[in-house]
Amino acid sequence: TSCPDLLRFLGAMTMELRRCMTLDDSSAENKLVLEQEELRAPTAAEMGFDKEPFRLGTLSIVVLGATGDLAKKETFPALLDLLAHEYLPSHVAIVGVGRTKQDTNGFREWLQSWLVKSFAGQMKRCKEAMPLFLKKVSYFSANYDSKEDFARLAVTLETEETQMFLDGSGKEVPAEANRVFYFAIPPFAFLAAASSIKSTCLSSTGFNRLIIEKPFGHDLTSAKKLATDLGALYKEENLLRMDHFLGYEICQNILSVRFGNAFLEPLMNRNHVAAVRVTLKEDFGTEGRGGYFTHYGIIRDVIQNHLLQMVTLVAMEKPCNVGGDIRDAKVAVLKAMLDADPEEVILGQFTAANGKPGYLEDDSIAEKDREKAKYCATFAQLVLRINNDRWWGVPFIIRAGKGLEESKCEVRIQFKESHTDPKLFKEECPRNELVMKVSPHEAIYFKFNMKQPGLSQGITTTELDLSYNNRYEEIYRPLAYTRLILSGVRGEQESFVRDDELIRAWEIFSPLLDKIENGKKEVLKYPFGSRGPAAADEILAKFNFIWNKSYAWKA
Repeated sequence: TSCPDLLRFLGAMTMELRRCMTLDDSSAENKLVLEQEELRAPTAAEMGFDKEPFRLGTLSIVVLGATGDLAKKETFPALLDLLAHEYLPSHVAIVGVGRTKQDTNGFREWLQSWLVKSFAGQMKRCKEAMPLFLKKVSYFSANYDSKEDFARLAVTLETEETQMFLDGSGKEVPAEANRVFYFAIPPFAFLAAASSIKSTCLSSTGFNRLIIEKPFGHDLTSAKKLATDLGALYKEENLLRMDHFLGYEICQNILSVRFGNAFLEPLMNRNHVAAVRVTLKEDFGTEGRGGYFTHYGIIRDVIQNHLLQMVTLVAMEKPCNVGGDIRDAKVAVLKAMLDADPEEVILGQFTAANGKPGYLEDDSIAEKDREKAKYCATFAQLVLRINNDRWWGVPFIIRAGKGLEESKCEVRIQFKESHTDPKLFKEECPRNELVMKVSPHEAIYFKFNMKQPGLSQGITTTELDLSYNNRYEEIYRPLAYTRLILSGVRGEQESFVRDDELIRAWEIFSPLLDKIENGKKEVLKYPFGSRGPAAADEILAKFNFIWNKSYAWKA
């Protein structure tokens, strides 16, 4: 298969998979947020960005792929959220670009039907701002590889920027024109669109930024080619590669928890940590998307990117210790990672159970792909190790799967057991754990041991618990896309993935995938609704991780 054909296939596959791989859609904490009539949100001035360039000059946000699944479910609702909370300036111009032939009024009517069903459409402030938001949205039909179409788009942008600024402020139009291009398009169109924008649509007076969604390649070779091709057109500072997990509240809090608490940072090393486990479980299957997933698999979909990002945040050094910023620290820990051992990898595929069909029963899998589908992993567990003084010998266990018994995403740091003095304790004390729950029910809690209440002298495990829905119920907590789009508009580079970070991630995973895919590694069957292959739990003890079955955290 040629590289362009492969990219086209992966692009279509990715756009289809996005609607089932976003934690925001089903997480209970977001449903609670939607029920709030009014949440306390700081103003742009209170956040300190009311005088930044994107608010002083004109600003246009161009959404490529405006009629696609990602745009209608995530991008436009996030933009509505930002405008409603006045984080975007009142003079912003929003232009949707797509290949579908239609006028602006038709697009607005179609978009409104999706906005009212979105997370933003349920919030009081967003409902009130929706008419204003739709007036700021226009539609432009174009082919992504047509420089002529994008030359016409440039004229449209100038017109919209001027008109929106006059309507929004009534002041003289500033000379600085700032533009953000959001790529809600499949990867095969990235380069053509980026080239067309470069030729005619860039502002000569303000900033230009491209926000690009994953996937960033299918393997090391394709990732390097994409990075080289885009790098030939734009400087790294203009390219913002989005991994939406970096926008989750808990993921953004990992570094604050680690480095902002004097008692914790001295414990985060091989002397005290027994093992770290990063988990993403989904209680649904492919549900008609097996045709796409067969060529993708769980490792490419969530482990090589989302969960690896979480590992880097847990394991990285302070940026000042590596002489750079957060992304320098993440790259440093990636470079210290050893190759994963294929013998320690557990692959699985769900079978029919509990009234749900098995993966191979998915009708969307083409007949020609049936043999390949037999080896497609819907579950994977693997171990990464870091070759540095802090983490030498500590296994980082990554587990992800579909069709499991629950949906959740978390980081679990398990500490070594303490010495049990027989004069104090009649039983061994369970290990302490620091758990950071991304979804559902955003929470950070610390499992510790204490005497059982009452007359008993026995030990019980309890927790120091921060549950966001209890402690911060009335606080506005934007969803991942809302947060990252604002970061992109503001030019906050550290919220995005740098090219060397991306390439190093593929250097770790491409060799592993070559050794285990397409039947080279046994894919174990597990019933839908289970914990996954039993072997995944059975091997945990080998990695010095102890599962305390007697303890259950209550949200």
